[in-house]
Amino acid sequence: MSDALLQIRNLRIEATSYPPGEAPRDVVLVDDVSVSVEKGRVLGLIGESGAGKSTIGLSSMAYGRGGVRLTGGTITLNGRDIRLADARALRALRGREVTYVAQSAAAAFNPAIRLMDQVVETCLAHKIMGRAEAEARAVMLFGRLGLPDPETFGKRYPHQVSGGQLQRAMTAMALCPKPDLVIFDEPTTALDVTTQIEVLAAIKEAIRDTGVAALYITHDLAVVAQVADDILVLRHGKRIEYGTTEQIITAPNEPYTQALVSVRSIEHVEKADAPAVLQIQNVTARYKGTNFDVLKNITLDLPAGQTLAVVGESGSGKSTLARVITGLLPPGQGRIRFAGRDLAPDLAARSRDDLREVQMIYQMADTAMNPRQTVGTIIGRPLEFYFGLKGAEKRKRIQDLLDQIEMGSGFIDRYPAELSGGQKQRVCIARALAAKPKLIICDEVTSALDPLVADGILKLLLALQAAEGVAYLFITHDLATVRAIADRIAVMYRGEVRRYGTKTDVLAPPFDDYTELLLSSVPEMKMGWLEGVLDSRKMEAAGN
Repeated sequence: MSDALLQIRNLRIEATSYPPGEAPRDVVLVDDVSVSVEKGRVLGLIGESGAGKSTIGLSSMAYGRGGVRLTGGTITLNGRDIRLADARALRALRGREVTYVAQSAAAAFNPAIRLMDQVVETCLAHKIMGRAEAEARAVMLFGRLGLPDPETFGKRYPHQVSGGQLQRAMTAMALCPKPDLVIFDEPTTALDVTTQIEVLAAIKEAIRDTGVAALYITHDLAVVAQVADDILVLRHGKRIEYGTTEQIITAPNEPYTQALVSVRSIEHVEKADAPAVLQIQNVTARYKGTNFDVLKNITLDLPAGQTLAVVGESGSGKSTLARVITGLLPPGQGRIRFAGRDLAPDLAARSRDDLREVQMIYQMADTAMNPRQTVGTIIGRPLEFYFGLKGAEKRKRIQDLLDQIEMGSGFIDRYPAELSGGQKQRVCIARALAAKPKLIICDEVTSALDPLVADGILKLLLALQAAEGVAYLFITHDLATVRAIADRIAVMYRGEVRRYGTKTDVLAPPFDDYTELLLSSVPEMKMGWLEGVLDSRKMEAAGN
């Protein structure tokens, strides 16, 4: 389109890979991608990790992460090929014509500077407007984005606001200089569903009211369906399908897109009751140096071989509960019984069997593995520590575990950097299984993964549960995951259990207000869902 604000034509982006023990080699990150964005419209970029979404988004600012090279094609913004711009022109472009909203607002803000000073900084640096006008615009945006007390909100420091509020403040910072194009890079991925719906609504309203064009990067098709006018589906750096949101959602043409639309097809049948492997009895806990309880009189049971999903928003106490179970945070009151015995409150006082039988899989597989160790070494450590396996016997067991996680022995000598996100999480699962545990605590293990990869991990966990009889305590804020894998559900809010029972009971009405809010906030893959939910809530609020 000749009248498009942003035109990308035949884009090719490369980088140099440095595999351990091998010669450097060039890899293609984006291969011959063309797309256009008109002013006032939103283009969703969807695809799995490594598809090229963020790389294309950053290229719209003529920027590439370290080692990335734009080697072909054109990127035209406001009629100029920004690939040909010099450093001075790019400094003038970024922050004035195009701005960026990162996935983690917490990492993007300076914790020592008040929010207002950071939100207006670009306006002042580019001399777009004076401080008084910039602050007035910031206050207007705070109000439009639904932030509390817009007139005084900017006086706060980043640590004094919630994650959802900080993400909206970052959106205000991107919109403040009146750009032509805003790049949203996974802006709601790390948020709870209740916060996510508020941020989505605020972003959509702000885009509509300011008339900017936007790129919305995500791996969640249900989310992008609520804000995008058009969608580009990417895989392995190539364009798979490109069309209107309605066409992509309702009548996708390509098999890969069809798989994205139909993901999360797991059919999980609740199991018959069994004796409890874990009993949490009247547990109250607080962190050292604080004067308030993070957990308040928690009582839960987890039968052997079953899955208990613990759901709730950030700050509800989910991860703190995991810390109490593992002995990292001794409870102030109550006790933890496991496999018929009391667990010592403190990790240091627990036996080797206590440690072996309760394992944990973390959210970020990248940070849970030593990048300098091979897959074989990572999986082999618990085998040696708990069972004294060495040499050929240990290597044979590692190969068996790799087969269990459907990766095979060909990965035994690879390093984490050579694995995809899903493969890294599978290695973490194998490491937990190596200890032959009775309970595995899964802390948001699929939240950072793409839908198809996450679906594969969940199916793997269910298959391993059937084969090994291991119980899972599954911490998550994803209700779709809960429906797919849980036998029992505990809904937590502000340190308390608001609702607990079998999946059938917990997901059946009547609901308490908080559970109803959680269930109604899970995005559905259909047009107009967001507006329908917001309208319904406005009507309920008016009725009250």
